[in-house]
Parts: sequence; structure tokens; C-alpha cells
Amino acid sequence: MSTLSHAIVLITGASSGIGKACAERFAAAGAKLILSARRTTRLQELASELKTRYGTETFLLELDVRDAKAVAVAFNKLPDEWHAIDVLVNNAGLSRGLDKLHEGKLEDWEEMIDTNVKGLLYVSRTVIPGMVKRHRGTVVNIGSIAGREVYVGGNVYCASKHAVDAITRGLRMDLVDTPVRVCTVDPGLVQTEFSEVRFRGDAERAKKVYMGYTPLSPSDVADAVHYCAAAPAHVQIAEILILPTAQASTTLVHKTAG
Repeated sequence: MSTLSHAIVLITGASSGIGKACAERFAAAGAKLILSARRTTRLQELASELKTRYGTETFLLELDVRDAKAVAVAFNKLPDEWHAIDVLVNNAGLSRGLDKLHEGKLEDWEEMIDTNVKGLLYVSRTVIPGMVKRHRGTVVNIGSIAGREVYVGGNVYCASKHAVDAITRGLRMDLVDTPVRVCTVDPGLVQTEFSEVRFRGDAERAKKVYMGYTPLSPSDVADAVHYCAAAPAHVQIAEILILPTAQASTTLVHKTAG
């Protein structure tokens, strides 16, 4: 039996991509899921699907992690049976544009920093105290290879993911005297809505990012997240860097013609 059977798993940004795949992976393991996102229709469809396939119990939260007050209210007012969160997957995040820094748009910078950095902080600050009090819990932050390397046009996005890496390392130090584990899963190129969001709906431009090689799928990343959470209590999977076989760095990707 999975060690995560009946565990309560909170996933932010659960309506699509890696977050949705994580929901499916933890549902298959028998977990109970708190699914958070801005798009409630998608959450409802996902919850219905997971109920049918796995009998999964879910609690849905329409939530923008950039809103500190809304985050605090949402998690402090969870029903009693959903309070004891065992696993937190900080997945909500996005990128906007590939502009040079001196040509960048302030609204893009703010959206990335508010979501990728401040949103992660708001959720963590609200959820982790309960884990410390209960003497158990696993935090898995979804980072990026962009948190390890910088690439042309990636300036603020890369900075936001470097911040996630620093926060993760610092949090692990802060929690070293507790049983709470802190992990980061850092993917390379994953075929999701990421590029379409980055290019504000330009599907053709987004499609070219994933042509000529086999990118990661969201389920590949979800498997790594599950591995972190399912490890024995004395094992902390501190970092996982997961890349397509055709990718060696942020910019070195072997693509074939046709």
C-alpha cells in the first residue's frame, strides 16, 4: 500500500500542466487532494475525472496565490477534516515574454515575481506552521533549470526561479530541527501551456519550442514529485533536476529536422 494513501496533498496551479499531472499521480496513490487554481471549471472537471477513476476525495479552492489575504483566508478556513496537510506542492507559476531587460514590460515582471516568488511564499507561510506543529510534512517546490542557469531573454523569469531555489535552500535550513522535508523538482523543457502563456496565446510560436525532439511530459515531472513525497520519513530528496534526453542545458537542445 502506498505510504500516501489517505494523505492530504495540496497542489497549487492544479488546473493544467504539471499541477494537473501531480493531481492524477497522487490520486492514483490514494491521496486526498486539495486542488487550488484560478480556473474553477477546470478544477471541477479534474475532480470529477479523479473521482470516477480513483474514487478520490477532493476539496477545490478558487485561488490566486498572488493575493496574500485570500491565501490566508482560504487555508485558515479549511474544514477540520482538510486541515492536516501532509504534502504541499508549490506548483503555481508562469513566464511572460522573452524581452531584453531594458525593453521589458513592468506588468510582465510583476506577474512573474508575484506568482512565482511571492505566491509561493504566501502559501508556504500559511501551510508550513501546521506541518511543524504536527511533526510531519513534505514541501515540494516546482523550480526550473532556469533556477540554475540564465538564458537570453530569460532575465526576470530566471531570477524568479533562482529565488525559488534560494527560498527552498533557506527553508530547508529553517526546518532542519523538525521532521518536515523540503524538496525541489527542477524540470527542463516540458510540453505544457507554459510557452503559450509566455507568448500570450501565440500557439504557433509556442509549438516551435517543442519541435524536433521529445520534451518531458507533465507526468514525467509528476513522477518525480511523487518520488519526493513517497520517500521514507528519514529520507529527504533535496533536489531533482529532470531533463529531456535531448537537453543538456537551458540553451543546448539537440533538435532534428522534420
